[in-house]
Amino acid sequence: MQKTAAAYIRVSTDEQTELSPDSQLKHILAYAKNHSFLVPDRLIFVDEGISGKHTKNRTAFNRMIALAKTKPRPFDAILLWKFSRFARNREDSIVYKSMLRKELNIDVISVTEQLGDDKLSILIEALIEAMDEYYSINLAEEVKRGMQEKVSRGAPVSMPPLGYRMQNGQYVIDEKNAEVVRLVFHQFVNGHGCREIAKQLNAMGLRTARGNPFAGRAVAYLLHNPVYLGKIHWNPQGSSGRRELYAASMIVDGQHPPIIEQPLWEEAQRLLQKNQQRYGRRSRQKQPSEFWLQGLVRCSNCGAILCRSGKNSLQCPKYAAGQCGESHSISIPKLNAIVLRLLDCVLGEKTFSIPSPRKQDLQEKTDILQHQLDTLQRGLSRAKDAYTSGVDTLAEYRENKASLLSAIASLQEQLSHTHQNEVVQSGSHQVQIVPWLQDPNISAEVKNKFLCSMIDKIILDRKANRLRVIFSH
Repeated sequence: MQKTAAAYIRVSTDEQTELSPDSQLKHILAYAKNHSFLVPDRLIFVDEGISGKHTKNRTAFNRMIALAKTKPRPFDAILLWKFSRFARNREDSIVYKSMLRKELNIDVISVTEQLGDDKLSILIEALIEAMDEYYSINLAEEVKRGMQEKVSRGAPVSMPPLGYRMQNGQYVIDEKNAEVVRLVFHQFVNGHGCREIAKQLNAMGLRTARGNPFAGRAVAYLLHNPVYLGKIHWNPQGSSGRRELYAASMIVDGQHPPIIEQPLWEEAQRLLQKNQQRYGRRSRQKQPSEFWLQGLVRCSNCGAILCRSGKNSLQCPKYAAGQCGESHSISIPKLNAIVLRLLDCVLGEKTFSIPSPRKQDLQEKTDILQHQLDTLQRGLSRAKDAYTSGVDTLAEYRENKASLLSAIASLQEQLSHTHQNEVVQSGSHQVQIVPWLQDPNISAEVKNKFLCSMIDKIILDRKANRLRVIFSH
């Protein structure tokens, strides 16, 4: 009687000796024909470029297991080229094979490692699984050792970040995108926040090295990355968190040229550290829109900056960690209201000079466009020098020149459009601080930036129910 079988095929990226998907299927179908198995096209499951160490990311494997659990039983066996295609982790192998064979009555068969039902075959299969897992672990260790050796020589082991491209196994500067990196660093040290910079870059149609829109997190990662100082960094543990990544990384002098000069890099790191001390780690919760006192309010007992303990409340982080003896819990709306009353009493109708948001946005956009335009014009000059010195042929020079002139024309058109739409107004306007803070059309980030420029700190004494505002000199 003919039985139905599923075929599972996996090709990983770390082996050059394993058979291709077509070759594996050929062996499986030959076995099926000789052993009276029918393998329909719908029951052929293929995972390409996937490691067998874990099943989490094996989409086809997981679809096959899910189908196996359905009733009536969809197939009688799963055919493999080798047991290593099923799993290279003994725990996964035992769990899934046990479930398939004992609970679902579905056999798992290697067409090149054929075993029987006797006790010796059980032992041999266990030995094969152990050898596969050993091979997987040993291969990972060998790869890691090779990467570590490569990093120790200052050679890259990952895809090039924004601003570089790979050439002959080394990072070389991609001048067009290198200007974006320099722009990010200059904007940051000139007082622009990461989210603000990301918004500017996206407005210009710029993208990350992976082709994605910028986010504040991507800008912060770029600013932290020592590759732009001519370094190579590598995390042997493979941690995905930025703080853990740089804490565990090897950082060595690279063989590639830096994009950022040392003084600019050091200033950016100083500001990043300052921001970390002021704002602490960002909460994963949605930030309340009215939280314009961020980084200013301190605990009267220990001096720590109050952090969010919920969507609409603050608390001393050291109290939450058991390191401060007094709770300073307070709701953000209540805190805002108290600060507004204090500012109203102290400042009254006194006015302050606030930069015009519209003019400021237009100026920033103009600066970015002009920066890019200057870069392209320098590139035009370099292309000409390359031709006159014999580095590029006439055909190459013509191609480069045409490409650069097209990009320059596009930027000049954008600049002209920006100037035409600019609303003529003074660079700043006078406002009374309390009504300005109460204006819902002004973002909390803008309010916070201004308050940080005029207030040094706000000390909350929860025990005495008192708030003290200390202004900057």
